[in-house]
Amino acid sequence: MRTPGAASVLKLLANGLTRQEFSQLLLLYTARANLVLYEFIREFYWPRYSAGRDSITLDDAREFVLTAVREGKTQKPWSDTTIKRISSYLVSSCADYGLLSDNVRGPRSILPFRIQPKVAAYLSYDFKFQGLGDNQILGHSDWQLFGLEREDARDQLKRLSLQGFLIMQSAADVTQISWTYKKMDEVIDVLTQG
Repeated sequence: MRTPGAASVLKLLANGLTRQEFSQLLLLYTARANLVLYEFIREFYWPRYSAGRDSITLDDAREFVLTAVREGKTQKPWSDTTIKRISSYLVSSCADYGLLSDNVRGPRSILPFRIQPKVAAYLSYDFKFQGLGDNQILGHSDWQLFGLEREDARDQLKRLSLQGFLIMQSAADVTQISWTYKKMDEVIDVLTQG
């Protein structure tokens, strides 16, 4: 089953979501398109957040990028200029999407951040229409962009079940989801109507 492309989806959702909801979808698609941002949020930002750290600096981002280059995660070594530019991009992107404060100089404060219910519903259906199984949906790494591990994603889906977006049954490590909507167009209609 073919799902609409990112640009089409965002255009359809733009006027029906709050600014925060729409920003979280932009974060999702931006991170999917930029692996370095995807990994920075998952592997650096959230561990710092969870450890109770209160800020992230440009030097922190630079060290993250240098480590990735040293570990061979880039196709070729990056120049100092590229490392500086990418480090700045990581910090400013996190600020743009509400993960960090937007002060330009000095450390950026880590801000409270929680996935919005409509974004969680959209993400769940996006996984479904990608052909993922119920347990694969719970374990997908995209949840980690929002600070959610497998158990957190399960809790999020339980809340979505209470809101009527889906029906979820879960026991031990087995989860079964019954989907309320059969097409992404239906999901988008529901999300933009209220």
